[in-house]
Amino acid sequence: MCRAERRSAAGNFDVSRHAARRFDFRRHAPHGFTLLEVLIALVVLALALTALVHAAGVSVRDFGGLRERSYAGWVAANVVTEARLKERLPAPGRRDGQQRLAGREWYWRLEVADTQDPRIRRLDVQVFADLARTDPVAQLTGFAGDSVQP
Repeated sequence: MCRAERRSAAGNFDVSRHAARRFDFRRHAPHGFTLLEVLIALVVLALALTALVHAAGVSVRDFGGLRERSYAGWVAANVVTEARLKERLPAPGRRDGQQRLAGREWYWRLEVADTQDPRIRRLDVQVFADLARTDPVAQLTGFAGDSVQP
């Protein structure tokens, strides 16, 4: 059969059954993945898991710092409240002390200062995690006096 005979009425090339079998790429397609593809996928997965573990570690560290700052803030609020309840108009000056909260000792420093209004005092509290009082974990400012209600 010549080439002209293989053409159909529409003008398309009519491929014989033998020729169609010879060009069927689905029969010869590889099944599964190559070793290189699997190794690349494992490298990508390992990088993603490493980043995920690092992010989880950062979150845990941040949670510990947040908990410490929260406790220190509570200690500062306690110091301001106690100062306001002890004396309606605390004397200006600096006071240092410590308080036990959440199973540990917290060290605080209270600075009482005059304001423009002689009936009001400013209370600045710093809370520290160590006895050396080098780096405050929390700071709080409050006011006490005749015009300020607790």
